[in-house]
Amino acid sequence: MRHNNHERVKKILAEIKKDSLNDELMELVLDTTLSKQESEMNKKETFSQKAADAVAAFVGSWTFIIFFAVTLISWMSLNVYFLHRAFDPYPFILLNLVLSCLAAVQAPLIMMSQNRQEDIDRIRSENDYKVNLKTEIVIEEIYYKLATLEKEHKELKKYLASHFDDENRI
Repeated sequence: MRHNNHERVKKILAEIKKDSLNDELMELVLDTTLSKQESEMNKKETFSQKAADAVAAFVGSWTFIIFFAVTLISWMSLNVYFLHRAFDPYPFILLNLVLSCLAAVQAPLIMMSQNRQEDIDRIRSENDYKVNLKTEIVIEEIYYKLATLEKEHKELKKYLASHFDDENRI
């Protein structure tokens, strides 16, 4: 009987040591911030990146579309109305040149902004993955601890039941 208790105590001490190591690891996991903050990403913005974002935001707005439509209609109307003194007569070659130059400048700026947004989205995706992984680890640890507690509760219940049954018999 005494040898049996000695083995049981060894087993319990080994489990306590293992659990304390797991607890330390879990504290380390919980205390570690895995995701990068969006403010850190924005600190690294250069002037050209900010300009590209501003241009992309303006070009992708209703304000720009309405302003652009009014400008085109005004340009064409003035040149048709003042046909004999028009600064850009009917095939509107100067207008085509202006539009081509505008498109040539806008396209790279929009692409720069989209590339930067793609980088931000990639970092957000990595952050989501890291947070999900950390959450999964924590949930597994909680499940393990709950299963261990349930097992120990059953063992304790059996022990107490047998112990009290023995005392009642005496």
